[in-house]
Amino acid sequence: MRELLEGLHERIIKDLLDVFVLAKLEKEGLPTSGYDIIHSIHKEFGILLSSGTVYTLLYSMEREGLIKGFWRDRKRVYTLTEKGGRNIKPVLNEGNKILGLIKRLLRKEE
Repeated sequence: MRELLEGLHERIIKDLLDVFVLAKLEKEGLPTSGYDIIHSIHKEFGILLSSGTVYTLLYSMEREGLIKGFWRDRKRVYTLTEKGGRNIKPVLNEGNKILGLIKRLLRKEE
């Protein structure tokens, strides 16, 4: 049972990783590296993501124009673009509705 829950937890984190990245960049407002994202996920959720998972997503998000990457102190860091901000604000504003949807999804039918 524990393995099942841990697997589900990791799956949810990976599936919503783009939301986490955009929200982190929006809240902190600071350039953030892929390593910083990996560290934050591990610290907050106890899940160690591979660098391949995170950097593949970052490159994809950069191509979509959601984030902008640049080199600083020999490492690549990312900031939120205007488009990325427009995409994450509704998600952050509707957080309670999203949680309600997840609760309904997991609710056991009577």
